[in-house]
Amino acid sequence: MLLRRRPVRLDAERIVLRLPSHSDFNAWTALRDESRDFLTPWEPVWSRDHLSRKSFTNRVHWAARAAHAGTGFPFFITRRSDGALLGAVTLDNIRRGPAQSATVGYWIGQPHARQGYMREALGVLVHYAFTTLDLSRIEAACLPENAASRGVLEKSGFKYEGVAQSYLQIDGRWRNHVLYANLRSDRRGRTDVR
Repeated sequence: MLLRRRPVRLDAERIVLRLPSHSDFNAWTALRDESRDFLTPWEPVWSRDHLSRKSFTNRVHWAARAAHAGTGFPFFITRRSDGALLGAVTLDNIRRGPAQSATVGYWIGQPHARQGYMREALGVLVHYAFTTLDLSRIEAACLPENAASRGVLEKSGFKYEGVAQSYLQIDGRWRNHVLYANLRSDRRGRTDVR
């Protein structure tokens, strides 16, 4: 008899992190479209079919495969009180062996920005990564001028580590990024956020 694994779900005080499902299409499309001007300066250029059902279906299948393989956890952030989609946070590029590390990326819809949701999402994700997944290091990167992203990382226990030249193509051009990391055993200061 084959046992099916229960999908990963992380609960926090005001939010739930869960994998995307096909039924999220309308909410995801609406939030991304409504937040387009807010998000695009910080993200890779959206493909022409970014908001299409086919693109979303591919995203759902990729999320399920990554979570099943343990190589990534692309979570949607939903509000606990009403299930509204707020944004997403992804623990990706999980490396085992001597590295035991991963990278984190995230976005929040404009109507939900600056309300502490992303800090809460990063807190529960970091806790899961260090305790359940037994990772040692979580890395993050953002544009130097993205003060909101830098602030949420620093408030979530991530420490500045340096600058990566031409790190990612953002808004159509290669951009430098500031690098941050959160370590399970960090002597640089408190990192056990929740």
